[in-house]
Amino acid sequence: MNTITLQNKTVLITGGIGFIGANLIIELFKSTTPIRIVAIDLKTDYYDPALKEWRLSEITKEAALHPRSAFHFILGDIADKMLIDDIFKQYNPDIVINLAAQAGVRYSIANPDAYIQSNIIGFYNILEACRHSYDNGSSGVEHLIYASSSSVYGSNSKIPYSTDDKTDEPVSLYAATKKSNELMAHSYSKLYNIPSTGLRFFTVYGPAGRPDMAYYDFTNKLVKGETIEIFNYGNCKRDFAYIDDIVEGIKRVMLCAPEKKYGEDGLPLPPHKVYNIGNNSPENLLDFVDILQQELIRADILPENYDFDAHKKLLPMQPGDVPVTYADTSALEQDFGFKPSTPLRQGLRKFAEWYKEFYKI
Repeated sequence: MNTITLQNKTVLITGGIGFIGANLIIELFKSTTPIRIVAIDLKTDYYDPALKEWRLSEITKEAALHPRSAFHFILGDIADKMLIDDIFKQYNPDIVINLAAQAGVRYSIANPDAYIQSNIIGFYNILEACRHSYDNGSSGVEHLIYASSSSVYGSNSKIPYSTDDKTDEPVSLYAATKKSNELMAHSYSKLYNIPSTGLRFFTVYGPAGRPDMAYYDFTNKLVKGETIEIFNYGNCKRDFAYIDDIVEGIKRVMLCAPEKKYGEDGLPLPPHKVYNIGNNSPENLLDFVDILQQELIRADILPENYDFDAHKKLLPMQPGDVPVTYADTSALEQDFGFKPSTPLRQGLRKFAEWYKEFYKI
């Protein structure tokens, strides 16, 4: 692998005021000086835009503490090819991290257009811009990192999921678009020698996360006295990874780009890698809900005598869902020395404390 230094570099982060993107930007400002970060994102109605506004304000506050560094935010859509091309021409990014995507398995059934627009067309625009960053002998993008998903494993019965497993039977359009991203990146790496790394994210959680994620949705409903729905009658296991651990993993990947090599035919061997990034320790959903309830009571969000059984409904599996997600992260640990360390209770406690403050409960 080629080692990359981040100091004095320009990093383009798409989805920059999303959950993972915002936390990554804040950490990069804290750990690297000077650095220039360019972020692009949309404020859609997929979830409450106040969350993205809050994340952006947190980034701006952190950036102000580092006067030798710079932060530029662009409100826009990666599906806008002209805009992406203009950003590359203006800022000449050294490292590109594509986190912008339409997320969510169930929403892909209700609104498939959004997934094609962002996950396929948008990612194509990023790949094309990376390709042309090498035009006229320019040094070009040193490393492209992009978000894939554990959803690509579909309903594989073999666990834990390994990057060596087959991933050609997706059970949702969302999964199909993420698998497409991996194939597209591989082909561009082969054709244009672009060092790229795909990260198959498992369930990421923490403060200011996405409200459509189970832990956040459950909290919203319990606070309102509504019933939470637990699918597959609670017989689900999820590989929960705390946001700080995920950010640390991405940072380490950023610093090591796949090496450019050539085959016997003189053509590039694709400098392309794919890794699972998760916790390697799946939790039963009912146990997860139980810990969440305890932490919501501890944070005084819910009263001690809250009747959880009266607000809990067990339902069959939903279309597009899978019963278990479980990451084999041995390759990530071997190549980058990365292993998540945040216990589930500690992570949910931080979420509950943030939730109380954010919603002024």
